[in-house]
Amino acid sequence: MTSTLQQSASNLLGFSPTKTMSIAQKLYEGVTTPQGVMGVITYMRTDSLNIAKEALEEARNKILKDYGKDYLPPKAKVYSSKNKNAQEAHEAIRPTSIILEPNALKDYLKPEELKLYTLIYKRFLASQMQDALFESQSVVVACEKGEFKASGRKLLFDGYYKILGNDDKDKLLPNLKENDPIKLEKLESNAHVTEPPARYSEASLIKVLESLGIGRPSTYAPTIALLQNRDYIKVEKKQISALESAFKVMEILEKHFEEIVDSKFSASLEEELDNIAQNKADYQQVLKDFYYPFMDKIEAGKKNIISQKVHEKTGQSCPKCGGELVKKNSRYGEFIACNNYPKCKYIKQTENANDEVEQELCEKCGGEMVQKFSRNGAFLACNNYPECKNTKSLKNTPNAKETIEGVKCPECGGDIALKRSKKGSFYGCNNYPKCNFLSNHKPINKRCEKCHYLMSERIYRKKKAHECIQCKERVFLEENNG
Repeated sequence: MTSTLQQSASNLLGFSPTKTMSIAQKLYEGVTTPQGVMGVITYMRTDSLNIAKEALEEARNKILKDYGKDYLPPKAKVYSSKNKNAQEAHEAIRPTSIILEPNALKDYLKPEELKLYTLIYKRFLASQMQDALFESQSVVVACEKGEFKASGRKLLFDGYYKILGNDDKDKLLPNLKENDPIKLEKLESNAHVTEPPARYSEASLIKVLESLGIGRPSTYAPTIALLQNRDYIKVEKKQISALESAFKVMEILEKHFEEIVDSKFSASLEEELDNIAQNKADYQQVLKDFYYPFMDKIEAGKKNIISQKVHEKTGQSCPKCGGELVKKNSRYGEFIACNNYPKCKYIKQTENANDEVEQELCEKCGGEMVQKFSRNGAFLACNNYPECKNTKSLKNTPNAKETIEGVKCPECGGDIALKRSKKGSFYGCNNYPKCNFLSNHKPINKRCEKCHYLMSERIYRKKKAHECIQCKERVFLEENNG
């Protein structure tokens, strides 16, 4: 089902839940195979473990043919979900045809698609194989001052490990007989310090959400992605860390909306919704029971909650007023500002933003010219803003280093250059911010016959064309030359 697919893909393949679901969507909708374009897995958003009888028969026949009768259980294995809120509206995630082995698709699927399909294929086939068989082992070593005990287990029959591989981390002990003498090779003394519980990974967090009855198969990946996009959490080396903004928000929510943010609330609401779907509860009454108390809390919150802005501290002091410098974000990127704003308006770019910009002084007031970003790229501005509003176009930087020869800006006559922002590349005037000209396509030294504005070159429906930047009049080169 969805949760275990995301957990396995995270643990074994290093895929994020969002990436896993994106690849699974493609495998479900259809990919190229030796048999043509087709979906190679069943629906990927499901909390069901049910398998169609035809698929079970296919799997059992495949196991018998490739691995022998020792690996085939007497009857098909049937699994049930441990989640009491499971809807089980779809089948479990499985290959649409067991005939489509991963090796048969290696020339058709992208590497990451093949990895995920292989995982689904092997897990499905292994789920219908005989269990592995182990023998528990325990060895007691006696000496003058006490006894030492070592425990482990020995694999007697590999069962489903035949296809999944044996990644068992239990220690396998050597073959020993009673009263065998033991020779001491070395003695180690290791100190162990009690450590806090490990941070959640994306996989383990999904497992907890599922066990608490929070969310649905379709919401696990978007929930984690949303927390990252809003800078509440960060994921590093598969570990999730809550950021300061998350602690601040939770502090407020737990104070004013304690019942709402309780994990039991989400689970109980999911149960209420299921009862409505099964005609066991009246939806209007459920809404009333929730809505009016909730709105009372909202109104109280409007009066009692003080707006707070949370920013990451830099550990540096403001050179103007001695205040604390913090990192802030705007739609144009990250920058550093004084925490005493608006009393102090000191700002500067983050350290890596000025790596390729030589120090330059403002010719109007003598202040320092610093690099800033707008929707059209990078430029220099005086750090004494707003007292001094001097700006200057920034040339020979990564954002404006490829000037188009022979083409001038139709607005001011300045140079046009290729610029780059976090949203992609574009062409803009180097006199920004005094001139706001920009184009998504490369301008050319040619005027539109319709409005006499500058033309650009582009590919439209696999054909080369010249297109007016202003009125979008388009001329295909094949037609023009013919």
